[in-house]
Amino acid sequence: MTDATQPPPTDGAALLDDVETFIRRFSAFPSEAAYVAVVLWNAHTHLLDSFDSTPRLAFLSPEPGSGKTRALETCSTLAPHPMHAVNASPAALFRAVADDNGRPTILFDEIDTVFGPKAKDNEDLRGLLNAGHRRSGVSYRCVGDGGQQTVVAFPSYCAVAMGGLGSLPDTILARSVIIRMRRRARTETVEPFRARIHEPQGNELRKRLATWADVVRPQIDGAWPDMPDGITDRPADVWEPLLAVADAAGGHWPERARDACVELVNAVALDDRASIGVKLLTDLRDSVFGTQDSVSSVEILSILNALEESPWGDLDGRPLTARALSKMLKEYVTAAGRPISPRTLRISGQPVKGYTRDDLTDAWNRYCPAPPEPPTPETSVTSVTPALTGL
Repeated sequence: MTDATQPPPTDGAALLDDVETFIRRFSAFPSEAAYVAVVLWNAHTHLLDSFDSTPRLAFLSPEPGSGKTRALETCSTLAPHPMHAVNASPAALFRAVADDNGRPTILFDEIDTVFGPKAKDNEDLRGLLNAGHRRSGVSYRCVGDGGQQTVVAFPSYCAVAMGGLGSLPDTILARSVIIRMRRRARTETVEPFRARIHEPQGNELRKRLATWADVVRPQIDGAWPDMPDGITDRPADVWEPLLAVADAAGGHWPERARDACVELVNAVALDDRASIGVKLLTDLRDSVFGTQDSVSSVEILSILNALEESPWGDLDGRPLTARALSKMLKEYVTAAGRPISPRTLRISGQPVKGYTRDDLTDAWNRYCPAPPEPPTPETSVTSVTPALTGL
């Protein structure tokens, strides 16, 4: 018999639908996958202790005026204990995250001023963001005066959303759900966000999310959601909490969450900004070696520096050199475990420095996206010119 004093169970799918409707009122995201990811991220902030890790949410754009700040403002009404961290010192953040009165959800706007090309290193802050991705993460700091200092472990685990221009350090990107924001088109309309009116509306959804989280927490604790095919390692760590939330909500959310996961993870894999090293390996495989077993350094540089869609012709104002090529490739190793480095080759009877397919194949298999599909037989036949068909 149902206890009449208990409120009816919350429909998780309908609640997430309401959160999505609220977000859509104020933001024009670049894809349906982005809306799904942002809804699930806000919901997961109410269940952090049910997961081993928490993904960072990164709103990034090439130009100002792309809706990053508005997206963070919306998230601040939905996530628990929001803390806007513009100009916050690392020491203040360490203490805020470790506060027993309530772990904050940190919202970083203008993150490019912290990690951008004109900013200083900010290694303390980078360490906090990296360590706080894991529930077991801590940051060690010396506390006290002079010779009375002691080493204190500050818990670092907390949810973080960021907005900024350009990109972020690779270590943070690898722990993030990345939303590539863009300026609104003239055909895209959103409501102006009025704090006095809309913050209370978002806060009401926050309360509903917190109530629902208390109900589904036993279901989510220890849950291991099924990952889409091909989603492993770090991307799986990033998306596991979001998929667990979607599974708990039910309805159309499990399917939408997995579609969004695949779309956004693949978008990162295709993003040249993710890793200049992977871009180099991929260009060597797809544009330089072809079917050749070895290629001289001179020929490699000539081909790479001529690629219009790649950065090699203008690295910090100069084209890629043999020394820079060697330095970048030595970060990777051969199948035998030694750094990839130039060999003395004999090409056309002449000794030259260059690289071999055997040395690069293992790195290609481990780091590069799948190679382009070869042309189908039908494509090959139709590409033959009429003049050759009679031979």
